Amino acid sequence: MSAPDESDHPALPGLPAGLTARPLTMDDAAAVHAVIAAEEVVDLGEAELTLEDVVADWQRPSYDVAASTVGVLDGDRLVAYADLSAPDVAYTAVHPDHQGRGIGTALARWVQARARAAGSTRVGTQVPEGSAADRLLADLGYEVRWTAWDLELPEGAEVRARALPEGYALRDATEADREAAWTLVEDAFLEWSERERMSLADFGARVWDRPGAEPWNLRLLVHATGSGSGEEVVGATHVYLAGDAAYVARIAVRPDHRGRGLAPAMLVDAFGQAREHGAARCYLSTDTRAGARGLYEKVGMVVCSTWIHRSTTL
Repeated sequence: MSAPDESDHPALPGLPAGLTARPLTMDDAAAVHAVIAAEEVVDLGEAELTLEDVVADWQRPSYDVAASTVGVLDGDRLVAYADLSAPDVAYTAVHPDHQGRGIGTALARWVQARARAAGSTRVGTQVPEGSAADRLLADLGYEVRWTAWDLELPEGAEVRARALPEGYALRDATEADREAAWTLVEDAFLEWSERERMSLADFGARVWDRPGAEPWNLRLLVHATGSGSGEEVVGATHVYLAGDAAYVARIAVRPDHRGRGLAPAMLVDAFGQAREHGAARCYLSTDTRAGARGLYEKVGMVVCSTWIHRSTTL
């Protein structure tokens, strides 16, 4: 692949001597993941983000990898990167061997410049609580906007089975269900998330076009219609495997069907499907905006890591 065009791509001043910077390409995804993983091992005890997560995000049709990223290199080795994933959302990582050298500050300035160019008035990122990145952003004046948690269903633990009410059923999504699933999930998440609606194509890049995706990864909760011969989609769960771990990335129930014990039954189904496909551990994430932590703890999940979303006004 040829080198990306660096025109209209903000520079990265302030790097230590001997380091260089350039826009990234899809060919850099594995190197980016390696940097993220090294940082997460220090901050969390193990790597959580997968290469498939990086690829799924970067392959969105609306996303321009070269225009939205910058990589920092020590010779040919990538040691840090920044990614403006959306006009107000950034991801960065600095390899632990290179932290404390001012690279993170240079990346923060690059992100702010890129976000301004994209028309944003605020930009933020989510970092492990108490991590080097968290401390740096606090020093740079980034404010805490919300707290997030990764929760784990301990190995061997079971979510208490709960039968679905009469008229409800769970099944794999088909291609014909995709638009309905996208609409339902986006409607639910936009009740509390301050962002633009994700396009169907971008949603698909992260769900059914995610590397390694299988039909069971997107499960639908359907409800029989009054005619008795049809059904409507009233809930959706997106779960995928990363090694021996399963991640429930999305779970949503239509507002007019909430309060009937459907979400716990959907979790039981998601974890059961994942274990049938080789998962030993099961995880999901939530934050203070959604107000769902209590629900997950009631079914036996426990907090395994805490994250802070920090942002700054541009």
